[in-house]
Amino acid sequence: MTNTLSLPQNDWIDFFKRALIDPKNSALWDFVENAYATSVCYPPKNQLFEAFVQCSFCDTKVVIMGQDPYHGPNQANGLCFSVNSGERHPPSLRNIFKELEADVSKPYPLSGDLVNWAKQGVLLLNDVLSVSSGLAGSHQKIGWEVFTNDIINHINDNKNGVIFLLWGGYAKKKGLKIDRSKHIVLETGHPSPLSANRGFWFGNKHFSEVNRILENRCDKPINW
Repeated sequence: MTNTLSLPQNDWIDFFKRALIDPKNSALWDFVENAYATSVCYPPKNQLFEAFVQCSFCDTKVVIMGQDPYHGPNQANGLCFSVNSGERHPPSLRNIFKELEADVSKPYPLSGDLVNWAKQGVLLLNDVLSVSSGLAGSHQKIGWEVFTNDIINHINDNKNGVIFLLWGGYAKKKGLKIDRSKHIVLETGHPSPLSANRGFWFGNKHFSEVNRILENRCDKPINW
């Protein structure tokens, strides 16, 4: 398995090399290898770690937490909430873009690919990094959660001033161990229609708040 994954060739590499030989992750890598060999899974195997390929550890200044990848064909590209350019925007992504439009007066984007955010230091991190085709949540509780907890802990322990955006109860629970004396945590409801239509998403102004925080410390704002 370790020879078939595309690892980020940046300052994440030592973390990933350790994770790939850590005994506590061995069942995870065995599961992922078997799942991709015997069934259709998303994202493509070479994009499992795309969030880290596109956003180095050094550059990470914002973390957005998602749950697991989209389970339809040609959607998931390894970045949470993101879909490949040209694909129809799923409901949660549509609501993200609607809030973005209202918050920072940015025209609704044509492309749902969020790689431009990642390249500016936004780590788009799903809790679970793979899924079987047509089966939402199918790769939960097989070890990804432990792996992504280690990612968060690594950021928590080795960086300062990272802005974590926790959208919905699942992400809020995931972020309970973030050291809020070192980092900034912004919380709101999930952008899914169920939450958004009940008043728990729209109007959170997280995008402008992130840029206000960055500008106040003379850091470059995100071009959302």
